[in-house]
Amino acid sequence: MPREKGRKVVASNKKARHDYAILDTYEAGIALTGTEVKSLRAGRASLVDAFGQVSNGEIFLHQMHIPEYAQGTWTNHEPRRTRKLLLNRLEISRLVGKLQESGLTLVPLSVYFSDGWAKVELGLARGKKSYDKRQDLAKRDANREIQRAVGRRGKGME
Repeated sequence: MPREKGRKVVASNKKARHDYAILDTYEAGIALTGTEVKSLRAGRASLVDAFGQVSNGEIFLHQMHIPEYAQGTWTNHEPRRTRKLLLNRLEISRLVGKLQESGLTLVPLSVYFSDGWAKVELGLARGKKSYDKRQDLAKRDANREIQRAVGRRGKGME
């Protein structure tokens, strides 16, 4: 059976980019059971409360919700179990060093299949204050207005 190519996004955490300033991103594999993979392939997952944490020199993903597989039997998985992330030693040691800085955390940004393998995109993030969020919204609105004006000028409406 040929392996699928490309990148198929299963779930993304849009609120993470709103609540956190993403400083760096990492791609990690996820250690999953069979029914978890089947449930992910069906497009069912939630990253709302998920976070990454270092434990014993390994990185784990906590609180990611993958619902039980509908056709699963007694072998079904626990929906919010802790899942091990697969990174190489150099990346893990670099992340451990950065996470020891105050105010930094690991936030999953998206879960996807890359060439048939389940992956998670992790963001090394610092929490935003409420005024930072307002500034980002104002910037986005200003850019949207600029694009509208440019579009109107290009169409000869102004």
